[in-house]
Amino acid sequence: MAQYAVLIYAADSATDAGELEAHDRHAQDLQASGALKAAFALEPSATATSLRAGGVTDGPFVDAKEVVAGFYILEAPDLDAALRIAGGNPVLGMGGGVEVRPVAGGFVA
Repeated sequence: MAQYAVLIYAADSATDAGELEAHDRHAQDLQASGALKAAFALEPSATATSLRAGGVTDGPFVDAKEVVAGFYILEAPDLDAALRIAGGNPVLGMGGGVEVRPVAGGFVA
């Protein structure tokens, strides 16, 4: 089976108890299905530090309406299946979105 990265885009990282609970339930469902291989929530974008060739700046890399709030890796037989799985992400009902990309390779220590 192939692996896919699901990047979660939102106004910022979830901090509201209801949003966190919805994401936790979704992660538990994915884990129970066997599709979830890894998941990471990110701290709010205000904690980001970005590096460029010209130096270091506070904040996210790009000033945008939405930021990457977290990501997870799932296994699916093909892209269509990965899109169906990612389509259940609660951020879609909260005004955010997800991006699904095949994983070319990886390493976890």
